[in-house]
Amino acid sequence: MPKGTELKPATGATPLIAIAAAAVDTETTGPDATKARVVQIGAIGIAHGRVVREPQFNRLIDPGETIPSETSLIHGITDADVDGVGSFVDAWAQFQEFVGDRILVGHSIGFDLAVLERECRRALLPWKKPRALCVRLLATIANPNLADHSLEMIAGWLRLEIAGRHSALGDAIAAGDIFAALIPELRKRNIRTLGEAEVACLALSDALEAGHRAGWAEPVSRPQAPAVQPVDPYAYRHRVGSLMSGPPVVVKSTKPTRQVIDLMVKRKISSVLVSDHGTPDRPIEEYGIVTERDLLRRISSDAERAFDMPVASIATRPLISIRAAAFAYRAIGRMDRLKVRHLAVRDDEGMLVGVLSARDLLRLRAAAAIDLDDTIEHAKDAAELAATWSMLPGVVRSLIGEAIDPRVVAEIISDELCSLTRRAAVLTEQQMQIEGHGPPPCAYAMLVLGSGGRGESLMAPDQDNAIVFADGEPDGHEDNWFKILGAKLADMLDMSGVPYCKGGVMAANAGFRGSLDTWKGRVEDWVRRLRPEDLLNVDIVYDLRPVHGDTTLATQFIEYAYERGHAEPVFAKLLGEQMISGNPFTVFGGFQLENGRLDIKTHGLFPIVATARTLAIRHGIRERSTRARLEKLIALDIGGERDMKAMLAGHAMLIGLLLAQQTHDIYAGIPVSSRIEINALTREQRAELKSLIKHLQSAPDLVRDLMFA
Repeated sequence: MPKGTELKPATGATPLIAIAAAAVDTETTGPDATKARVVQIGAIGIAHGRVVREPQFNRLIDPGETIPSETSLIHGITDADVDGVGSFVDAWAQFQEFVGDRILVGHSIGFDLAVLERECRRALLPWKKPRALCVRLLATIANPNLADHSLEMIAGWLRLEIAGRHSALGDAIAAGDIFAALIPELRKRNIRTLGEAEVACLALSDALEAGHRAGWAEPVSRPQAPAVQPVDPYAYRHRVGSLMSGPPVVVKSTKPTRQVIDLMVKRKISSVLVSDHGTPDRPIEEYGIVTERDLLRRISSDAERAFDMPVASIATRPLISIRAAAFAYRAIGRMDRLKVRHLAVRDDEGMLVGVLSARDLLRLRAAAAIDLDDTIEHAKDAAELAATWSMLPGVVRSLIGEAIDPRVVAEIISDELCSLTRRAAVLTEQQMQIEGHGPPPCAYAMLVLGSGGRGESLMAPDQDNAIVFADGEPDGHEDNWFKILGAKLADMLDMSGVPYCKGGVMAANAGFRGSLDTWKGRVEDWVRRLRPEDLLNVDIVYDLRPVHGDTTLATQFIEYAYERGHAEPVFAKLLGEQMISGNPFTVFGGFQLENGRLDIKTHGLFPIVATARTLAIRHGIRERSTRARLEKLIALDIGGERDMKAMLAGHAMLIGLLLAQQTHDIYAGIPVSSRIEINALTREQRAELKSLIKHLQSAPDLVRDLMFA
C-alpha cells in the first residue's frame, strides 16, 4: 500500500475495499458460547478487498478438558490431536501478533468473540473487544431474500467454492472470500464504508437479539469519530505558486559545468534547470535539473573532467514537477515520497514557471501533520485510491477546527477529487492496453465538471466528468474507445469512494464525451434551446477543469462555450430560470424538514452558484469559482454590492455548515448528503440560515434584472 495508508487505523470513513482485515474462525468443544472451550483458531489476512493467501494462522489448542465425541464428528479434532499442542495462553499471543490492529471478519463472529473473551478472562489475560464485522449480517443486508444465511448458502449465492469446511482455517478463508465478494454487492445498496456497514448491521435487531440470547458477543460496534488530529494549517492554506522561486534559473545544455557552479554561487541557489533553449516558459518536458548534490557527486567521481563537461551530461531527467496551483501539502508529500529536494513548478498549461526547494518549505513547522501526502499520485488500484480518499474526512475535520475558511477546505477536497480522477484515468488507460484495446486513438482531455471543477467540492461528490477528444464522430472508432475508457473510469471511481453520478454526468455516457467539433455542435444546440428544462446538466459544463491529457482541447472547448453563451442572452436567461426548486418554508415561516434535516444545497448553495455562473456566462467573466465570479461582478459594478457580498458570505457559511455535518455523518456511518440537522445548529446559525434562504428566493429576479446590466 502507499505510504501512510496501510498503518493508519480504520475509521468509520474507511471504505470496505480499503480496510486491513483478518478473517477469523474458531473450533470449540461445543456450540454453547457460555461454556465452549477453544480447540483451534484459524485466521487469514484481507487487503485491497481480497484474501491474502499467505501468511496464514492455524493453531490447535489443548482446551484442558475432554472434547465431546459428537463435536469431534463435526470438526474432526480429537483429544489425541490436541494432546501436548499447548494452551490457549500460548496461542493467544501468536494470534494477537498475527491480526494486530486489523478489523476482524467472520461468519457469526459474535460466537467467536464470546468464546475468545471467555478464554481470556479464564486465563486472566487482558481483553479489549476488537472492531469486527459479521459476514452473515452483511449478507442479510446484501440479499435478504436468501432462504437462510448459512456459510454454504451465502457462498452458493456468490458462486464461491468452500474447502476445508468445519476447520478453523477453512472457514476463515471462506468468510474472507465471502467478505470480499460482498463488497460490490453492498456498494449497490450504498453501503461503502466501515461505519455504514456497522450501522446497517446494528439495524438488524432481530438477528442481534437472537445472538444475545445465545450468549454471543455483540458482533459489531457503533462507529465513533476518532480524536481530532492537530494539523499545521500553513501547508493547507498556501499554494506552491506563492512559495516557489521564480522565474527559474535556466541554463543551456551546452554550458560548461564550471560556469554553472559559478552562477549558482553568485545567485546563492541550490539548483539550476537545463534545456536546449536556456529559457523558461516552455513545456516542462524540455527541462532537466542539476543540484548541488549532483555536482558534488560528479566532481567526486571524475574531478579531472567534471568542470569542463557540458552541464547536460549531469542533469537529471525527466523533471519532477508540480502545479503552481497545488497546495503546499502536496509538494511536501511529493518530495518525501520521491526523496527529492527540488520540484519544478508548472502552470495549468504545463509550462515551466518556477522551482520549489526544500528550503522554501522550511517555514513549515517540523511537527506539521501532512495526512494528505501525495499518495493518490502513485496508487496502483482502486483499493489504494480508496484508502487515500478515506483520509480526507479527518483532514477536513481538523481544518474546520483550525477555523480555516470553508471555501479553502472545499478547494482542498476538489484538488483531491481531481487528483483521484486523474490517477484513475492513468490506471484505466493502462488497463485498456493490457486488455488489448491499445493506446488512445487520438489526443484527449479528461474533464472534471461541476463543483469539482469550480473548486467547491464537499464530502459527497458525484462523478461529474467528461471527455473531449481531438477527432472522430459519434459511435465512430475513437468514440467507442473513449466509451470503454469512460465506463472503466466510472467503475474505478465508484470503487474508490466516488459514486456514479445519479444524473448520468459521466464520460461513460454519450452526451458527456465527444470530439472538439462534436462539443462545439452541442454548444450551438444549447444556445438555441427555448425551454430551461431542455438545458439540464448543461450549466455545470461551464465549470470544467482539465485534469488529464491535452489541456489545449479543454481550453478551446470552454472558450468557445463562453463566447457562444455570452453572445446569446436568452441562453443565460434560461439557465437562470432553473435556480429555485420549491419553497423550503412552511405556512408558518418555519423550515420544511425531512427527518429533521434541510437540503441546504438545493435551497441555499445552488441559487448562489447558479447566479454567479449565469451572470458570468452572460457578461463574459472567465473565472471558474463562485467566489471569484461574485468578486468579479462586484468589481464590474454588476449587481448591488450589498447583494453580491451577502451571497459571498452566505456561500462560505453554507459550505461550512455542510462540511461540519458531512464529516460528522461519515464517522457516524450515516450516508453523506446535502442535508443538515437543523436542531444541531445554534439559534444564531438558524436565524442566519433562514434569513439567507429567504433572501435567495429572489435570486431569479436578480438574475433577470442583471442580464443586460
